[in-house]
Amino acid sequence: MAAASPSVFLLMVNGQVESAQFPEYDDLYCKYCFVYGQDWAPTAGLEEGISQITSKSQDVRRALVWNFPIDVTFKSTNPYGWPQIVLSVYGPDVFGNDVVRGYGAVHVPFSPGRHKRTIPMFVPESTSKLQKFTSWFMGRRPEYTDPKVVAQGEGREGETAGAETLFPEQPA
Repeated sequence: MAAASPSVFLLMVNGQVESAQFPEYDDLYCKYCFVYGQDWAPTAGLEEGISQITSKSQDVRRALVWNFPIDVTFKSTNPYGWPQIVLSVYGPDVFGNDVVRGYGAVHVPFSPGRHKRTIPMFVPESTSKLQKFTSWFMGRRPEYTDPKVVAQGEGREGETAGAETLFPEQPA
């Protein structure tokens, strides 16, 4: 009798990072990456990407609109470690240096269909007033060397803003 091969399931993620609300900032761009468990493997598409720079819209919302497409497929034998998308938003400071304006993460929706998620964003903060002044003076705000730590959820106090991610309905 032949040994049965383990069964796998596929998760297709198709959507976009639509827009963000950062009232005090303009000319921002967005990076995304996925964090997932050890039983998961990407089979098609891109696991990470970077958007264009966008300016605030001229309407009442004053939204930063990216309409940044996401299309990736994962396979797994186990739902443990369900994928999360991690967003990092960057923009210029008063000195023209690119600094982080927000980090956020959300699980990919568990059920098929059209979903809209608003992701709370935060920025890490220095622990002392001297570090805050030094980082401002040097033009280097605190940021993560690996933004994937955002998906772990530990030690994430900071300011908040919001970005929207859309996962449109999949064809049957």
